[in-house]
Amino acid sequence: MKSLIILAFAALLLFMVMFSPWTAPYFNFWLLMTLSSVTLAASALFFQRKNLSENFRFKTVYIAVGIFSAFVLYMAFSMGNFAALKLFSFADKQISGIYDLKTQANPVIVGILLFFFIGPAEEIFWRGFIQEKLAHRLGPLNGYLIAASIYGAVHLWAFSFMLFAAALVCGLFWGFIYMRYRSLWPGIISHALWDVFIFVLFPVN
Repeated sequence: MKSLIILAFAALLLFMVMFSPWTAPYFNFWLLMTLSSVTLAASALFFQRKNLSENFRFKTVYIAVGIFSAFVLYMAFSMGNFAALKLFSFADKQISGIYDLKTQANPVIVGILLFFFIGPAEEIFWRGFIQEKLAHRLGPLNGYLIAASIYGAVHLWAFSFMLFAAALVCGLFWGFIYMRYRSLWPGIISHALWDVFIFVLFPVN
């Protein structure tokens, strides 16, 4: 439990630096996000080293699950974006603010970082470590709900309701996949593909 508290606190601080209006302007988001995600994932792998074979258990069907779930989540966000723009006057500005991050790097580089580093690293840390540790301590359902809530909460540093809501939905979505299949691979594939779809190839805004 000590390692969980330490790394969760580290994630909180790193997300504050990445997203808060007091610190974010001084850093390149994509460089800091990549370094932060990889560092947290590497730390998680170290603390979970005895369970790696279980966490990375692979079946061919996980590829299909990952691809299909990425498509489902993308469609949900497309419809959610349409609804949010109709319901909330602040939605367009906040969603545009998220996409403004793309201007800090070449789209090809952003896609590579998301697909090969950021997406997989986030699954390893948030689902394979945070959710797994909480589930072991508090039970699968409680671990799932609390981990997803923490994942959403660390994005509050951006003071953007749309980013918080998106992160919470993603945390619940990928957390459920991890709880259902007990392997990181479906979530890694889903997360990596969805990131590239939503940020690079087919932005919803």
